[in-house]
Amino acid sequence: MTDDAQAFRRDVLLAPLLAALPLTLGGTLAKAGKLDPTQTIIRLPNQIDWNSQAGFPPQSVDMAPLWGTTTQPGLYLTLVRWHPGYMSAPHTYETDRLCVVVSGTWWVNSGADFDPASTVPVPAGSFVHRVARTPHYDGVRADGREPAVIAISGMAPVGQKWLDPATPGWRKV
Repeated sequence: MTDDAQAFRRDVLLAPLLAALPLTLGGTLAKAGKLDPTQTIIRLPNQIDWNSQAGFPPQSVDMAPLWGTTTQPGLYLTLVRWHPGYMSAPHTYETDRLCVVVSGTWWVNSGADFDPASTVPVPAGSFVHRVARTPHYDGVRADGREPAVIAISGMAPVGQKWLDPATPGWRKV
């Protein structure tokens, strides 16, 4: 390696260390200000209110609205918790829905024909985009080990429609 190359390499390695030196020699540590609860609003898990979905059996699907509502115009964010053995009946929404699986495995499928054996497993950390006005269904199959929690957001009103409104919006699987 040439002398010029060695000098360049040394300068590249030393530059960040030298740049940080005034911060360490200044003798003053940066201090964070106190959290302003009117500017950063936190709800811990034990402060989130879960409610059974109206018209569904107990311990089938729960909802926890976090921001906005699915029925009034504007942005919403809600948590949905599907318990093993329950799925939704095929349905559509008028607006796109953006979903992130927070925990567990969510089982999803597209189409009007309800067939739980054809659902696809979506593990925690995954993203699902539900396209407006397309039929689909989802939940947790009976062999699921735990509930699936999904964070869902979009623009409201969502205008949910069951494909067969004469039957319940849920299925025991």
